[in-house]
Amino acid sequence: MTAVIFPATLQEAMVATPRRPRLRATVRRTELVATLADLDAPPFIVLVAPAGFGKTTLLCEWEARDPRPFAWVTVDRRHDEPNALLQAIAAALDVASAESEDGRVVLVLDDVHLLQSAAARETVAGIACAPPLELTVALASRTELSLPIARLRSQGLVTELRQRDLAMTRAEAAALLRAAGLQLERDDVDVLFHRTEGWPVGLALAVRSLGEHDVPGAALARFSGLDRPVAEFLRDEVLGGLTEADMRFVLRSSVLDILTAPACDAILECSGSAATLARLARSNVPLVALDRTGERHRHHRLLSDMLRGELRRTDPDAERELHRRASAWYSCCEDRERALQHALAADELQRAADLVWGGMPAMVEQGSCAPVEHWLSRFTNAQVAADGRLALVAAAVQLMNGHGHLTEHWLSMVDAADAEGDVAGGVAAVHAALGRDGIAAMREGADRASALLDPRSPCLALCGLLAGVAAHLGGDAETARRQLEGGARRVAVSAPLLHALCLSQLALVALDCDDAEEAARLSTRARSQIARYGLARYPAAALPIAVSALVRAQRGLAEEAHADAREAAALLESLIDFAPWYEAEANLVLGRAALRLSDVGEARARLADARRLAGRLDAVTLDRWLTDALTDLDSFTGAASRLPSSLTSAELKILHFLPTHLSFREIAERTYVSANTVKTQANAVYRKLDVRSRSEAVACARDLGLLDD
Repeated sequence: MTAVIFPATLQEAMVATPRRPRLRATVRRTELVATLADLDAPPFIVLVAPAGFGKTTLLCEWEARDPRPFAWVTVDRRHDEPNALLQAIAAALDVASAESEDGRVVLVLDDVHLLQSAAARETVAGIACAPPLELTVALASRTELSLPIARLRSQGLVTELRQRDLAMTRAEAAALLRAAGLQLERDDVDVLFHRTEGWPVGLALAVRSLGEHDVPGAALARFSGLDRPVAEFLRDEVLGGLTEADMRFVLRSSVLDILTAPACDAILECSGSAATLARLARSNVPLVALDRTGERHRHHRLLSDMLRGELRRTDPDAERELHRRASAWYSCCEDRERALQHALAADELQRAADLVWGGMPAMVEQGSCAPVEHWLSRFTNAQVAADGRLALVAAAVQLMNGHGHLTEHWLSMVDAADAEGDVAGGVAAVHAALGRDGIAAMREGADRASALLDPRSPCLALCGLLAGVAAHLGGDAETARRQLEGGARRVAVSAPLLHALCLSQLALVALDCDDAEEAARLSTRARSQIARYGLARYPAAALPIAVSALVRAQRGLAEEAHADAREAAALLESLIDFAPWYEAEANLVLGRAALRLSDVGEARARLADARRLAGRLDAVTLDRWLTDALTDLDSFTGAASRLPSSLTSAELKILHFLPTHLSFREIAERTYVSANTVKTQANAVYRKLDVRSRSEAVACARDLGLLDD
C-alpha cells in the first residue's frame, strides 16, 4: 500500500494512541456485516445513529470477520486539534499497513461527533471524500456529519447505515433473548420488540431487567422508558448534550404523539419549531421520521415514556396545560380522536364529552359505531353514567350492536329530569326502537322524539324508520310508505344502515301489495348499501339481509337466497334481548324464505320464534304474515309426502324458470351452465314432482307453494 502522507506538523504533546474497543458478546448482525465487508462496496461508509444503536459493536464485528486489517481511531476531545487527529490516524495506518498482504486497509474513525472544531471536521471530510484507492474509510457518529453526503450518494461513493438500518429485527431481538436464557412467549417478544423498536441498548437493558425476575413475562408489562437503567441511559447519553432550550422543547413536546412544526408552535407557544425539529433530527435525539420530507416525526417510544414521566414529575400543571392546548388545537384541525385523547389527559371531562357527542352525527353518517365505541372505552363506566350525553351515546352503540339489555341499562343512566332537546329526543327515539310496549307505543315514541329533536339531528331518520315500521306492522301501508320513503330520502347518503332498513321495509310493503318487481329493486338497493359500507358485521343489519333472502328466493335465485338466509340467521343469533318487533319480523321473513327454499325444518323453527315474539306486539300485519306462513307450512308438509326427495338449490333455480317461455338453451345462458345441465336438472324436477312435462311441473309446483301463481 502506498504510504499516506498528511500535510501536518506533528507535535509530540498531542500524540494519541489508537484504541480498539473490545467486541462484546451480542447477536450477530450478519446482513449488516456482509454489507460492510463487501470488497466491491463504495470506499466510504458512514454509520449515523443516536447512542445505543450498536455502531461500535457492529464495527468490531465487521473487523473480526473481515480479512483486511483495520486502522482504528476512537475520537476524543484531544483530536479537535487537526495535527493530533492526523498523527493518530497516521499511527493507526502504519500498524495496519504493515499487516496488510494486498495493501488494502479499513480506516475506522469512531465517535466522530465529539469533534467540535471546524478544522478537525474539515480534516475528516478531506480524508473521507478523497481516500487512496486501497483505503476504505468508515465513520461512526451520533450526529449528522459535515460532509457532502448528497453528492457522494449521487456518485455511488458512500454506504449509509442509519437509525432505521441499525435497529435490530424481530428475529435478532428474539435471538438476543434466547442467548440471555429468557424464554418468552411469541406475543411477549412482539410486545418487547414494539416497545423498544429494535433499539439495541433498549433491548439489552430490557434483557437485564427481565432477567432479574422469576417470571420475565409478567415483568414485561412494567418495562418502559421509566425503568431506572433506561431513564439514566437516556439522560446521560441522549439528552445530556442538549441546550437548555432544546431540552425544554423535547420535554414539553413529549405530550404529542406526532411532532409537526405547526403543532409544536401552537401547543408549546413558541416559534421556529421547524428549525428545532430539523436540528434535533440531525442530533443524538432518537426521533423517528414519519415521512420522507422531514415534516413529521415522533419520539422513540422509550424516550417518550421517560420524557412524559419526567414532565409529570417536575411540572404537572404544565403537563395539563399542554394537553389542554393540544386538545383545542386538534379540535380546530378536526382531528377528534387526538382532541379527545388530550382532553382526557388534561382531565377535562366536560370537553371530552362534548367531543364524543359532537362526533356522533359523523359516525352515524359513516355507518360505523366502532370509532364511538373506542372513544367511550377511554372513559370509566362511572364517567359515562355521570354524563347524560355519554350514556345516550353508549345506549345507541349497544342498540346498533343488538344488545337490548345494555341499551336499557345506559338509558336508565340518563336523568329524565335534566334531559332536554336532543338528549331527551334521543332517549325517546332509542326507547321507541326497542319497542318493549308494542307497536302503538313505538309509533307514539317516534312521534314524541321527532318533536324534541333538532331538525338536523340524524336521529330524525331513525324516527322516520320507526314510525314507518309501526304503521306497516299496524296495518297502515300507505302511511308506512310515506314515512319510510321520507326517511330513506333523508339518509340516502348520510346514514347507510338506516337507509338500508328503510329500503328493506319498503320492499316488504311492496310484497304485501304484490309488486314483486318493486320489492326486488328496493331489496337490491338495501343489500348493496350493506355490502358497500361493510355493515354486515352489525347485528342490526340482519333484517335487510333476511328480506334479500326472501326476495331472492321468490325470484328463483336459490343459491343467493340460501347465502343471505345463513348470514341473516347468524346475525340474529348475536342479538341479545333485542327489540321484539325486530326479531319477530326478521324471523318471519326468514321463515317465509325457508318455505320458498323447501327447508321445512328451518321454516318451522323460524315461525315458532316469530309466533312467540309477535304475541305481545299487537301487530296486525305480523299476525297476518304468520297465519299465512303457517298455512303454507301445513300445506307444504302435507304435500311433501308426494316428493321422493327434496329439490336441490340448483333444481329450485331451474324450477323458477319453467313458467317462462325460455328454452333450455336460453335458461342455460342466464344461469351460466350448459344446456345439457339444465335439461338434466329439469328432468330431476319432473321425477321428484312425479310429473311428465314442463307444464305439469309448473302446475304441481304452484300447488305446493313453490311457485307464485
